Amino acid sequence: MLKIDINKALLGSSGEMNLSIDLEIKEHSFIALSGPSGSGKTTLLRILAGLEEASGNISLDKALWLDNKKSLAPQKRGIGFVFQDYALFDNMSVEQNLLYVNKDKELASHLLSLTHLEELKDRYPRTLSGGQKQRVSLCRALMNRPKLLLMDEPLSALDPSMRTKLQGDILRLHKEFGTTSIMVSHDPSEIYRLANRVLVLEQGKIVKDGTAKEIFLHTQGSQKFSLQGELLDIIKADIIYIAIVSIGQQIVEIVLDGSEAQSLKIGQTVQVNTKAFAPSLSQQV
Repeated sequence: MLKIDINKALLGSSGEMNLSIDLEIKEHSFIALSGPSGSGKTTLLRILAGLEEASGNISLDKALWLDNKKSLAPQKRGIGFVFQDYALFDNMSVEQNLLYVNKDKELASHLLSLTHLEELKDRYPRTLSGGQKQRVSLCRALMNRPKLLLMDEPLSALDPSMRTKLQGDILRLHKEFGTTSIMVSHDPSEIYRLANRVLVLEQGKIVKDGTAKEIFLHTQGSQKFSLQGELLDIIKADIIYIAIVSIGQQIVEIVLDGSEAQSLKIGQTVQVNTKAFAPSLSQQV
């Protein structure tokens, strides 16, 4: 059981705030941290890793990591951390990057085999694609068989097809190594595939706690689906208006009447709802 009860003053996206987290996470869980930028997600990961200070208590099973007397050094916490920018050693080969953490060649070979990197073990990071670098980063994070794996938007720089591929790698390694995993992500589909619990942070506090379906499913009544998007433009065509909305990797057109068009502003987040082939648009609250 991972127990977290911490506080830290931060300067967030809307000014000063207090990161205040009181949380228990079961062993082998896969937790997704979601919420707007500047809400404290990455800072929470860094506090768990011992890379930033905070007041309060953190313990994993019987090991005390943080209290009012001490803060256990990062290297003594036995964690794995996957960074968004890979953080690989450019002067070391793929295999050497893994063995730097732990000299267990058998484990390194096993991880490279699981992620289909065994033929690249002698290559250097500068010769790898983004997806290959991220797989190396993931393997390296697991070289000390961590009880806790932390990932800070590890797939955000990759294209959709590569993201889906690596999501499978992450889930497979999470299960095989029996880790407790915590990942920061803004991608609902990614969170749905990977996480069994979602925590939404706003202004340093957990405002929602549930499954991906509970957090992201917003349909009501006879609505068939509901999606969030960004309103890019509103175009007048004869007596109607057409809204151009970006949803994920797609841009869609939705017909509006005059009153709807006047109530919306370019750049705002909107909710796209549909009832049996009749989509409608509303402001996101």
